[in-house]
Amino acid sequence: MKKTSPWAWVPTLYFAQGLPYIAVMTISLIMYKRMGISNADVAFYTGWLNLPWVIKPLWSPFVDLIKTKRWWITSMQLLIGAGLAGIAFTIPTEHFFQLTLAAFWLLAFSSATHDIAADGFYMLGLDNKNQALFVGIRSTFYRIATIAGQGLLIMLAGHLETTTGDIPFAWSITFYVLAGLFLATWAYHQFILPRPDTDKSAAHISASNILKEFWQTFATFFQKKHAWIAILFMLLYRFPEAQLAKMSIPFLVDPINEGGLGLTTEQIGFVQGTVGIIGLTLGGILGGIAVARHGLKRWIWPMVCAISIPDAVYVYLSYALPESLTIVNACVFIEQFGYGFGFTAYMLFLIRFADGEHKTAHYAICTAFMALGMMIPGMFAGWLQEWMGYQLFFVWIMVCTLATFGVTALLKLED
Repeated sequence: MKKTSPWAWVPTLYFAQGLPYIAVMTISLIMYKRMGISNADVAFYTGWLNLPWVIKPLWSPFVDLIKTKRWWITSMQLLIGAGLAGIAFTIPTEHFFQLTLAAFWLLAFSSATHDIAADGFYMLGLDNKNQALFVGIRSTFYRIATIAGQGLLIMLAGHLETTTGDIPFAWSITFYVLAGLFLATWAYHQFILPRPDTDKSAAHISASNILKEFWQTFATFFQKKHAWIAILFMLLYRFPEAQLAKMSIPFLVDPINEGGLGLTTEQIGFVQGTVGIIGLTLGGILGGIAVARHGLKRWIWPMVCAISIPDAVYVYLSYALPESLTIVNACVFIEQFGYGFGFTAYMLFLIRFADGEHKTAHYAICTAFMALGMMIPGMFAGWLQEWMGYQLFFVWIMVCTLATFGVTALLKLED
């Protein structure tokens, strides 16, 4: 095997993993709002785009069975590039909403499959020492992809909106840029990704054996101690955030006479994609340090407070409607910092619950429940907001934090 430095492919691989996810989950929200789609439709239809990550464990065994991880990575990157180009091409059309949603579905399934292959390839392409060394690097470049997609690309779209005065054209160009970037990444990985000797298709294993092992693994997950309490925790810990995440961007976009803050697309890119991501990252880092020093049991309740109480900044923003961008930035930073800090407890619980035999497969099932917990509440958040208005909706979010406190109280944590 030709020796390729991990620095040549690990950062770009995880940058490529982050971009399509951000395109599906965040960029789509802002684009549809700027194109005049209602909050109810935006939340409901983009909520369905979570589905590939919910059902990802169902087809992950077959990624091992068919072809190599390297083949899956490069094939999915080509499909993702095609999906992004398809979105760009269909934005100016008459039935853009239906056509772009179809392209986003292709993007979501390709991205979820790419996640499976990339994480498997990471373990095959690196020895144990380098796996530990690069775990922080891969997380960092995933976060850089978030800033690039949620920040820089949104700011580019906003700049084009202002200079051209043509919103569909601005978003079409933005997605063409994203498609070109992704196809360049695909071409780079075609040549630079290593070919580990262990990266082989499991042709000697039949599909029936894979299915038998899969259902056995699934059954043992539900036989774990306190499994149903754990599942309830996975589904409800982020119940408020699942709704807030869908409506925070429409709130920033909508004009003041409709109860929003009336920010421009460029301002949203800076507020959400830069200031917000910095707060989220810092909160996550400090949360990890805190738990590493004193354990999850000691920090679980401060983290529950951190993920819940800062949601109140949106109650303030919806009533005060401040014109100062500094105040808006400060509020978003506080909420995202608290979310990053509080989310640490959630992820560490998932890792702890999945530990034991079949821990990789069990962790994949945990992340499926995590995605489901974001998908279902998020789908109906737009309808609730239109019924209640922004002010009462954000008060409702604070009421929903009781679910976070309630399911945490049911947990049986050990030191």
